[in-house]
Amino acid sequence: MVVFAMVICLRRRPIKRILNGVDEPHTGSAESLLFDIGTLRTATGNFSDANKLGEGGFGPVYKGVLPDGQQIAVKRLSRSSLQGLIELRNEVVLVAKLQHRNLVGLLGFCLQEEEKMVVYEYLPNTSLDKFLFDPIKRLNLDWGRRFKLIEGIARGLVYLHEDSQLRIVHRDLKASNILLDVHMNPKISDFGLAKLFGVDESQGNTSRIAGTFGYMAPEYVNHGQFSTKSDVFSFGVLVLEIVTGRRNSGFHESMDSTDLLSYVWNHWNDGAAIQLLDRSVGERYQRHEVLRCVHIGLLCVQEDPSERPNMSSVALMLSSFSVTLPGPSRPAFFIGGSVTSNSYVHLRERNSDLSNGGNSQQRMFQSVLESANEAS
Repeated sequence: MVVFAMVICLRRRPIKRILNGVDEPHTGSAESLLFDIGTLRTATGNFSDANKLGEGGFGPVYKGVLPDGQQIAVKRLSRSSLQGLIELRNEVVLVAKLQHRNLVGLLGFCLQEEEKMVVYEYLPNTSLDKFLFDPIKRLNLDWGRRFKLIEGIARGLVYLHEDSQLRIVHRDLKASNILLDVHMNPKISDFGLAKLFGVDESQGNTSRIAGTFGYMAPEYVNHGQFSTKSDVFSFGVLVLEIVTGRRNSGFHESMDSTDLLSYVWNHWNDGAAIQLLDRSVGERYQRHEVLRCVHIGLLCVQEDPSERPNMSSVALMLSSFSVTLPGPSRPAFFIGGSVTSNSYVHLRERNSDLSNGGNSQQRMFQSVLESANEAS
């Protein structure tokens, strides 16, 4: 721990480079990214169950209150898993440089006493899935609010893919990773699996598939290929979930299965797309908006990535109804692939660079700094 503390002190100056060129109102200085573990213990009541907001793939999330009254959310990453180290690096390097109303705000991180924690802004309405798939809470999602959610998520992705100083593929877009503020505005969260692309890069490849079944694009599941169009596919699934109120059941082995994509496609082909709308919405909705969203959702989940629109085109389709949409082709049903049929199973990448002994905590801190320097 003495060595690790020295690393923190010696490397504090380079940490400032993480914030270079970033308009980040919550982090006025580089040092404010570093949270003391005592502060977080006090803020969360020593990580009491009463303050536990939920449990993610990397560990629990707690609500906390800082001495100045600011509410925070603290993700306490698993001590034993190196995947938590990888996620922390991604969050610090990527999210600290991003500033958009539809992205969750990163406040800082803590690496002390073998703990690995990331601190975010607190969003009181938790995640979209808690509303969308709950028979009572879904009643709060009228059509106007659902359309607003779709527009906001689209804007966030446009920023990630095209408008920020970085070019980022999220790789794990899903309802549980869309957080809602007090006004029910959507904010994309969880950048632990995100990938940074260079200016000349359009596609990445991996042999380690990571993400959530039901949202992953077929080229990623079957061949390990990912791009911004992989996020577009996930967005399409999410749009169809928001319209229908149905969770995508993911992978099936026969054409008779009733996964969300085939369910929507069959209604579309039969000219009955309006019947897809979640009944809990009631009778107050804009028919043309509902049909437009179903159409856009189907365009986004087409099997061929080149046929999917980019997110700036999607945003235009949502904002301008004078834009004529092409007809969608049959969506990918994930039939006949080599992937197991377990729905919503999470597969996380392993990073071989951090798995071969040594002080992984210290190496992680150095990795954060080096990656930040490269990104800046």
